[in-house]
Amino acid sequence: MVVASSSKEESLQATETASVIRIYVNRSGAPVLRRHEHATGVPAKPGGTGVTPLRVGHAPSAALCAAWQKDALAAALWHTNARSITSKPSILQPYELFIGLRYTRAKRRNHFISFISLISMLGMGLGVMALIVVLSVMNGFQKEIRARMLGASPHLEVVADGGRLHGWQLILDKVAQHSQVSAAAPYIAGQGMLSFGQNVQGVMVRGIDPARETGITELADKMKAGALSDLRGGEFSIALGSDLARTLGVRLDDKVMLIAPQGQITPAGMMPRLKQFRVAGIFEIGMAPYDNSLALIHLDDAQKLFQFGDAVTGISGKLHNIDLAPRVARELQGELPPGLYANDWTHQNVNYFRAVQIEKKMMFIILSLIVAVAAFNIVSTLVMAVTDKQADIAILRTLGAKPSSIMKIFIVQGVVIGAIGTLLGSGGGIVLALNLDVVVPFIERLLGVQFLAKDVYYITDLPSDLRYQEVALVASMSFMISLLATLYPSWRASQTQPAEALRYE
Repeated sequence: MVVASSSKEESLQATETASVIRIYVNRSGAPVLRRHEHATGVPAKPGGTGVTPLRVGHAPSAALCAAWQKDALAAALWHTNARSITSKPSILQPYELFIGLRYTRAKRRNHFISFISLISMLGMGLGVMALIVVLSVMNGFQKEIRARMLGASPHLEVVADGGRLHGWQLILDKVAQHSQVSAAAPYIAGQGMLSFGQNVQGVMVRGIDPARETGITELADKMKAGALSDLRGGEFSIALGSDLARTLGVRLDDKVMLIAPQGQITPAGMMPRLKQFRVAGIFEIGMAPYDNSLALIHLDDAQKLFQFGDAVTGISGKLHNIDLAPRVARELQGELPPGLYANDWTHQNVNYFRAVQIEKKMMFIILSLIVAVAAFNIVSTLVMAVTDKQADIAILRTLGAKPSSIMKIFIVQGVVIGAIGTLLGSGGGIVLALNLDVVVPFIERLLGVQFLAKDVYYITDLPSDLRYQEVALVASMSFMISLLATLYPSWRASQTQPAEALRYE
């Protein structure tokens, strides 16, 4: 039924029972409720002087339309007919969506509610943005450290029981023939001590074939002085990490003494093996375990120093896709003879990557609390809005709106606040994460500080690796939290009793 117009005051008959409730709209456009008693079966007559019965479907006057546009409820009534209120509702009826959106953007009499809504929206956006940026930075650190770590170590290794692999040429060919392996090379790993003058330092010695090693690691590109190809068999040359060379105080072409734990029997007893090496290169990877304690020598020199003969410690390999390393290791393990084992880079550094994953999960949980706080603000906003709109809720209930419809109206209002905050936070987080390399240096210059000092941290810049699947996860979580936050206030609104709400109106 469409509202009809009159000369001074207009009415809408809600029902044709013994007790009739009529809603009148005065000259100012405000709705007024009146009850009329009459005999059953006798049509009710509108009360009040100057009020005449009106035909259903008669269009309201232009003045009445202008007055109703001042009030959200009146506008909702004008856009909704009686049949859409009393009939069986759909999942979200048009008038419910209309009123919910109108309540969200309308200027309220209580400005404090509008302020709390704005704070809730900004809080939701700030939490989402912080969560996206922090996850991107942690992904960037993990990616950067993994790249540096794998720049000096292989993706895959095949080793033997006892630490010595005989007949390694056949194993080398088997590893190199795998479809996912791009390069393979033999190596020898051992421990020793380097001595230069009065300085002594323990080192990890790695014997390599420089020609093959360029296809396995990035050591050739990390040389600060000299070249990896300067390691030649029989010349007993050595390449040192930058921090190790600085600790010993050596430079290119200096002579250092390498002491191997494998000793030799002499009349005086067991004596360690000593050999003088020439410093042929200095490299810098950017990881303390390598720069502080790694020394590279030629494979032939390592076999002589550690008395390996023709054996090696193992076979190292590089993969086309490092994420497939566990699968490739399992496949190779099934093809290797007994006594040989295939290990991938995830097992070699399992403690580190496990710690990174735990830290990432904890940061996600902690920063999610910011979004939860913003959700509590949405709850308080809707509770105050429900209190402020008691009269409007009562009138809608009197017209025949069901409690579920009232609940949907305020769910729409809360969801809009949460959705806008989530969109703002997601957009801001994506922009900030993609431009972190510009924003952070600007803040450092502005404040005159350096967040990651070069003398303390090996990574001096904040790396960022934005993953859009994580952005979608954060946005979905934020939206679901905001949706859940609307349920209790909306349920409270649906339980409003019209008689109680209008008692003092």
